[in-house]
Amino acid sequence: MSFTMNQIIKLLLSTGILLTALNVHAQLNSNDSSKIWSTQKANKWYANHNWINGANFIPSTAINQLEMWQGETFDAITIDRELGYAEGIGFNTMRVFLHSVAWETDKAGFKKRVADYLKIASKHHIETIFVFFDDCWNAPPKSGKQPEPKPGIHNSGWVQDPGIVLNNTDYTQIKAYVEDILTSFKHDKRILLWDLYNEPGNSGKGEKSLELLSFVFNLAHNINPDQPVSAGLWNWDFKKLNDFQIKNSDVITYHDYDIPDKHLQIIQELKKYGKPLICTEYMARLRNSTFENTMPMLKRENIGAVNWGLVSGKTNTIYAWDTPIPSGEEPKLWFHDVFRKNGEPYKKEETELIKKLNTK
Repeated sequence: MSFTMNQIIKLLLSTGILLTALNVHAQLNSNDSSKIWSTQKANKWYANHNWINGANFIPSTAINQLEMWQGETFDAITIDRELGYAEGIGFNTMRVFLHSVAWETDKAGFKKRVADYLKIASKHHIETIFVFFDDCWNAPPKSGKQPEPKPGIHNSGWVQDPGIVLNNTDYTQIKAYVEDILTSFKHDKRILLWDLYNEPGNSGKGEKSLELLSFVFNLAHNINPDQPVSAGLWNWDFKKLNDFQIKNSDVITYHDYDIPDKHLQIIQELKKYGKPLICTEYMARLRNSTFENTMPMLKRENIGAVNWGLVSGKTNTIYAWDTPIPSGEEPKLWFHDVFRKNGEPYKKEETELIKKLNTK
């Protein structure tokens, strides 16, 4: 039996396959700038918050996002205890990475765990920045039992999301994931901001990540959550990506692990766009980006300050990106993180400074 092209199209439309593909293609190639927050709306939103400061958070018992969010390893007890450490020094914001594989494996359970996390964070007076996608570290991600940490290696088990460069035929599941999470939590006041894509173009992807970045921004703008959406600038050589991120972000977020003078130069450039700024990654002691020399500057400039790492744990982020210690012994100077697992500060003078900045 043979079919004409019109018959094939009608058959595909009747099953919804072609319609889905056409909708995805349209979203990849559309960009409704009217949905992006104005500078007035963004600045009014920012003015309604106390100074935003905190850390990127994953419990010390999780090596990566999947171990944090999968049902077998979701550790509410540790999350509660460690967010208590954050509350104790006045941190009011955590940046937390989600993962599409955890959602695909158990959609209802994943959303319940997100809600459970938000309940715990709210108890500690902490708002959350949720991150959707990520080009950093290992690929591909796999559900199930996650690997044990490699001694002395920074983020040895962190996984990318989705971990591959997608094309027009690959977006159906991505669309369902983003729509489910954003629609479910679009009015949740415990969520500060949606960070749609961590470091797009990392791991050698470059501008190949622009398609997914564009797609997820369009989805978010169409859903129109109460919270702002953004994607952080991080590599100043990626002009095309950076221009797109600035243009489409409701508030501007960025990463900077440089010394204060160079960090301040970036701030002055980004302030030209007139929107609020939140630094969603900083503080790498070996690179002379520290709490002592950077956090007061960010407060003085009225910029949100979210450092990498809260509690030393399975992510091994006390070790530097490019300086492994194969023996696994503790480095003389921690790269990231604020607390040991028992709640003892790595440097008490740092936590005292953070308390002072938060008038705690």
